[in-house]
Amino acid sequence: MKITSGLGSIDDYPRYVRAGADELFCGYVPFSWSEKYGTVLPLNRREVLNYNVQIGSFSELEILANMVQKYQKPVHLAFNSLYYRPEQYEEITQIIQQCRSIGFDSYILADPALLVYLRKEKIDCEVHLSGDLGTVNSAMTEVFAKEYPKRIIFQRKNTISEMRAVIRHITAQKEAARKEWTYPTEFEAFALNELCQFSGAFCNSLHCDEMGYLCRVPYWKKPMSLSESKLEKQEKNHPGENISISEWDSASELTNPVSEDGYLCGATGCGLCTLKQLSDAGITHLKLVGRGNYTDFMERDIRNLRRTLEILEDSSTEEEYIRAMKAELFPNGCSHMCYAR
Repeated sequence: MKITSGLGSIDDYPRYVRAGADELFCGYVPFSWSEKYGTVLPLNRREVLNYNVQIGSFSELEILANMVQKYQKPVHLAFNSLYYRPEQYEEITQIIQQCRSIGFDSYILADPALLVYLRKEKIDCEVHLSGDLGTVNSAMTEVFAKEYPKRIIFQRKNTISEMRAVIRHITAQKEAARKEWTYPTEFEAFALNELCQFSGAFCNSLHCDEMGYLCRVPYWKKPMSLSESKLEKQEKNHPGENISISEWDSASELTNPVSEDGYLCGATGCGLCTLKQLSDAGITHLKLVGRGNYTDFMERDIRNLRRTLEILEDSSTEEEYIRAMKAELFPNGCSHMCYAR
């Protein structure tokens, strides 16, 4: 499996490549787009200017293209908005054509209409179906097969069994020699960071400088249990009514093994324990989210993920892999957010 890492600044590209990233992805939003449409009609759903989340000028993109030629690690450009206004499709096509002219030929798309429009305009670029696209199942692959997607990026909420079923379905279709359809050959799953409580396709939060992200609103999640005594009391006071009573239990504090500088591997989402299962399911690429993250932390995340792949390769069983991985990366325990697959 290959590591696909988020990139928020062109300055970070060489560091991430040297750390072990096989490929990278980033957003590109020309200032002319931001000036014209502001934050309410985003190109990439990351309309942020105050810190490094995406590329904001074509001159930067040209520098990045030269870096890609030197290091030979591809960069995919993300156009992750869920929908666009009709007049915007032609503008986006022009932006993509401009990007292709300097060597960027692979794009992450979340809007099905944009993919259809590009194919209608004979834009033969490489397309990755975004994890924000929405439902990912076997029927969905049938819908998009004729649009020539190269990769499916499974959303955060997909279970490993669902991923396996989709990949097996596509493999079966290939074996049936349906030559008029071009099925994906690559499959990507989230591995580290940003275990968001929302599904990307149904998130209506604006990711901009002017307001806090909805996914960053503080909340405290605790186990719930039903108190029989309270339920009986309510039932007595309100006979015949359908009443559901719940209360928060006091939970023991979880101590995260954070380093002195504040770093914790996969602090906002970790799926390292599932890498053996993901590999067996047919996953070819592991997504490491990190646009806007501290560069030093991202670099360490990449090195840790690279190291886990080495441990996985040297392990004969899943149990052996998990034991060796935790002993090296999490000697004090890993009580942070674990991907529930």
